Amino acid sequence: MNLEFERPPPGEGIPAIPAVVPRTQVGPFWRRLCWWFFYRVGGWRFRGEFPDHPRLVIIVAPHSSAWDAIWGLAAKVGLNLGIVFMAKQEAFVGPVGWALRKAGGIAVDRAAPGGIAEQVAAEMRERGRMWFLLAPEGTRRRVERWKAGFWKIARAADAPVLCVAFDYPSKTIHLGPVLECSEDFEADMARIREWYRPFMGKNRGTV
Repeated sequence: MNLEFERPPPGEGIPAIPAVVPRTQVGPFWRRLCWWFFYRVGGWRFRGEFPDHPRLVIIVAPHSSAWDAIWGLAAKVGLNLGIVFMAKQEAFVGPVGWALRKAGGIAVDRAAPGGIAEQVAAEMRERGRMWFLLAPEGTRRRVERWKAGFWKIARAADAPVLCVAFDYPSKTIHLGPVLECSEDFEADMARIREWYRPFMGKNRGTV
């Protein structure tokens, strides 16, 4: 069976990767396997471009299914993106935990969230080049109000926010606007929520 491991050049739903983007430490076999799974098996594509920023806070929505993490992780590894992400500490067990850490995962205790935003922002400032991803809804259930953690991290780390949306009907991951956060959280959130309005996750939208 030919897995068609080689990733095609940019175009046809495949974004170009700026040189400044952090890279993974995952070997080429796993990168090619993940891309084959994402692009060939899943039939997913990208729309938009990755920004040329060394520090970036990436938010992803709608987050309505565990499949979001599977497709997102496959795309991240397949594109060799060194994106750091948080996951519940219960997931970091055995081979799965090893794989998550290798792919850039950070285990967090969701019962004790205090100080997480400050710790992540400090890490971003210290590294100088770091892309950090999180889901602002904080759960797969529909919520009326998104968590402000991403906004606090972006402000403290002096990093812009990249909006990314999963749209399951079109099997497209949309790379949206890059926003500089203001001092007005509610105004920033209103702009962000409006951009996400058209997109539909596996089980729901964002509004």
